[in-house]
Amino acid sequence: MDEYLPEASPDPMPADGGDGQSLRNFMLDILETVVISLLLFLAINAVSARIRVDGHSMVPTFKDGEFVIVDKISYHFHEPSRGDVIVFHYPRDPQQEYIKRVIGLPGDQIDVSDGSVYVNGSKLNEPYINAEPLYELQTVVPAGELFVLGDNRNNSSDSHDWGTVPEDFVVGRAVFVYWPIAEAGMIQSASAAYQADTP
Repeated sequence: MDEYLPEASPDPMPADGGDGQSLRNFMLDILETVVISLLLFLAINAVSARIRVDGHSMVPTFKDGEFVIVDKISYHFHEPSRGDVIVFHYPRDPQQEYIKRVIGLPGDQIDVSDGSVYVNGSKLNEPYINAEPLYELQTVVPAGELFVLGDNRNNSSDSHDWGTVPEDFVVGRAVFVYWPIAEAGMIQSASAAYQADTP
């Protein structure tokens, strides 16, 4: 006896069609990429900043127009050190950001005389400066403040001119020059230079 098999029915087409599903997947991929990019951007900006060096106050360490990455997180775990290069809000106009070197910490006695800088009576060995300072001053760094100077001592708006920087004005520590490529590299703290000579 012959057997007859029922004819197979084709699968029903999706209600919205294949093109609609592809478009939905494409849009979801774009949204996912945008969200991930935004989260990465926010995370990077939470721990670092990028600044452009304007002017010549930090010559020879930095040149005008160089771009620097700033570590915004490490000072949440420890205090700035003498010799660190920091970025901070300018006390007279907090909308501006300056980049200078930390010379004195709270309570330090600063004495600039005879072309040298003394901290608590010890002369600093400063191979990174452009020229010896031509000015003189004596001051004690107040509590909660930092005394900062530009490496181009005689062409810098800094603590010898307008006073100290509140510690809560510090944005972070300059750690890396990333542009121009020819100048790219890590920024070394000058803490070794603060093994000061005895005057």
